Amino acid sequence: MPGYPVLPEGLAYGGDYNPEQWPEEVWREDVRLMREAGVNLVTVGVFNWGLIEPAEGEYDFSRLDRILDLLHSAGVRVDLATPTSSPPVWFRHRYPAGRLVDHEGRVLGGGSRHSFCPSSPDYAVASERIVTALAARYGGHPALAMWHVHNEYGWANAHCYCPVSAAAFRAWLEHRYGGIDALNTAWGTTFWGLTYGSFEEIEPPATAPPGLLNGLRLDFMRFSVDAHIACFRREREVIRRHGDLPVTTNFMIPNCKPMDYWRWAPEVDVVANDHYLDSERADPHIGLALAADLTRSVAGGRPWMLIEHSTGAVNWQPRNLAKRPGEMRRNSLAHVARGSDSVLFFQWRASRYGAEKFHSAMVPQAGTDSRIWREVVELGADLRRLAPARGSRVEAEVAVVWDWESYWALELEWRPSADLRFRERVEAFYEALWREHVTVDFAHPSADLSPYKLVVLPSAYLLSEASAKNLHRYVQAGGHLLVSYFSGIVDENDTIHAGPYPGALREVLGLSVEEFHPLREHETVTFRPPGTPPDQARPRPTGRVWSERVRLAGARALYDFADGPDAGHPAITRHDLGAGTAWYVATALDPRGEGAAHAPGLRGLVALALDHAGVSRPRDLPDTLEVVRRGDHLFLINHADEPATVGGVTGTGVLDGAAYAGSATVPAGGVTVIRT
Repeated sequence: MPGYPVLPEGLAYGGDYNPEQWPEEVWREDVRLMREAGVNLVTVGVFNWGLIEPAEGEYDFSRLDRILDLLHSAGVRVDLATPTSSPPVWFRHRYPAGRLVDHEGRVLGGGSRHSFCPSSPDYAVASERIVTALAARYGGHPALAMWHVHNEYGWANAHCYCPVSAAAFRAWLEHRYGGIDALNTAWGTTFWGLTYGSFEEIEPPATAPPGLLNGLRLDFMRFSVDAHIACFRREREVIRRHGDLPVTTNFMIPNCKPMDYWRWAPEVDVVANDHYLDSERADPHIGLALAADLTRSVAGGRPWMLIEHSTGAVNWQPRNLAKRPGEMRRNSLAHVARGSDSVLFFQWRASRYGAEKFHSAMVPQAGTDSRIWREVVELGADLRRLAPARGSRVEAEVAVVWDWESYWALELEWRPSADLRFRERVEAFYEALWREHVTVDFAHPSADLSPYKLVVLPSAYLLSEASAKNLHRYVQAGGHLLVSYFSGIVDENDTIHAGPYPGALREVLGLSVEEFHPLREHETVTFRPPGTPPDQARPRPTGRVWSERVRLAGARALYDFADGPDAGHPAITRHDLGAGTAWYVATALDPRGEGAAHAPGLRGLVALALDHAGVSRPRDLPDTLEVVRRGDHLFLINHADEPATVGGVTGTGVLDGAAYAGSATVPAGGVTVIRT
C-alpha cells in the first residue's frame, strides 16, 4: 500500500485550488502568492467533471494541463481529485434512474453536488470512465503527490431510497443473512407480526408510520456506508492501475453521522479530514481537539492530514462568526499537535459566485492587504519551522469509546428520553478530560484496550456481547473503566440483552438496574455519600436528564441520590474486579465539581478515576491552556486572554528560537512549541 505523500518541506501547507473560476492571468498571480505564503500542496479538480467532459465521452483536458504544468513549474505539488461528487448536468438528463431520491420518495432536483444515487450502475459506469481518463493522462505527471477521490462521501446523499437502492439493499441483506429466517430473527419481526416471507418483500426505511423496525433502519445505515465504500474502491482501483501514489478521500469527522469511519479507515492510504469550528460555542477549540484526536485514532495513531479547514468564517452555519486574530493559527497548530502532517484550507482564493462565496479563504475578498493574508504568510513560516515534527506520533494513556453504530441506534425514535444524545455525553466527558490536560485516543469497543490506563464509555447504548467481553477482560487484567448511564443496553440488532439492565455490562460493573427514571426538562437531582443524613445541609453538585434504580451486586456505592425518584439508592459506584476497577455514574453529572469532599461533579469524578488509574498529567495549570506532546515536541496553546506559565519544561522554542530552562510563559492567545 502506498504511504504518506512525501514533501521536501515536511508538513504540507495549502488548500483547495479552483482556478477554473478565474482567468489565466489570475493563475499566474496565484502561483506568485503561493510562493510567498510557503504553499507546497494544493488540491485540484474537485468539481471539474462537467468542464473536462462537457458531453458524454468527449474530453477537454487543455485547461487542467496548463494548471498542472504551471503549478509544477512553481514547485507546488498537487493532490489531484477525481470530480465524481458533482456529476455533469448531462448525466442527470441522460440517466434519470441515477437521480437521488429522499426518504419521502421525492426525486431531488439538480443544480447542486451529490445529486446522484451511490448504488446507480449508470453512475458507476460514468464515474469509472472519467477516472480512467484522468488516471491514464496524469498518473505520471511530475506535479502529482497524491490522489483525492471524490469529495465528502455522505455529505448530501448518505442514503438513497430509489428503486435501484432498494434492489441493492435487498441483495446486501441476502448476502448478510443468507436466508430470510435469519433476518426475521435478527430484526425481531414477530413484534407487530411484521415477519417477511422473502427478501423481495423488504423496502428501505423510507417515510412510514412511527415504530419502524430498528433492525431494518440500522441495516440500511450499514448498507449505505458499504455502498459509498464500493464507489471509493472502484475509483481507487482504477487509479492504482496507473501508478503507486497515495489515494485518499476527505472524511468529515466527527460531523458526518451516517459514515462509520472505523469501517472507512482501512480503505485509504492516509486518513484525511475536513474540520470546521462550531463557531458559536464558547469553547470551539475543545470541539476541534476532539475531532483531531478522533481522526488520529481512526488513522490507527499514524499521522493524518487536515485536508480542509477555514481561515475565518464559513458560509453554512446559522451565524458565521469570523475567527479572531490569532485564532486561525491556534486552530491550525492544534491539529498539528494532535497528529496532522498537513494544514490545508478550503480554499485558496475566495469565490465571487456560487453557494460558497461567503466562505473565507487564504486569499480573501479583501486581497493581500488584509489580516487573514498576513496570518496565512506567518503560518506558512511556522509550519516550515515545524518540519521536524512530521511523522511523529501522539501517545495517550486514556481512551474514550466511540462507536458510530451506537450513535445511530441511540438516536432512533422511541427511546426513554428525548435528551439522550450520543455526542452530548461524549463531548461532556471529553471536555472534562481536556480541562484536566489529558490527551486521549478514541477506540472502538472491540479494539485492543490494553495500552490504556483508563477507558471511558460515555455513551455505549449498543454494545455487542463480544465487545462487552472485551471490556470485561480489560478490567480483569488491571484496566480502569468509567461508564455512563444507558450503556450496554442492546446488541448489534437493537435487541435488549437478556436479564436486568445493563445486560452486557452487569458483570463488569457489579450491579443491575431495575428501572429507568428519566427526569423532566430542567429537573435535577443531588447526591450524598452513603449514610449521610438526608437533611444534612451542604452544597451538593447536581445531576440532570437521568436517574435509575441501581442494585449493587458486587460494586459499592460511592454516592447515593439524595433526592428524586431514586433517593437513597446508588448514583455513583465502584467495582473492583480482578486487578482493575469499573466505575459507573447513573445520571448526567454537573460539569463542575473539583473533588471528593462532597459528591463530585463530572470533572471531579473524572479526576478521581484518573488518579486511581495512575494517569500522569500536568497539574495546577489554567484549564484554558492546551498541552499536547507529539514526539519530542511539546505544544502549549493558550486560549485565554492572559499569559500562562508552565513549569517543568526544558528545551528550545521551535517557533521563537528561545531557550527554555524550567518554565515557559505562553502569551495570551499565543502558541509556544518546545522541542525537548
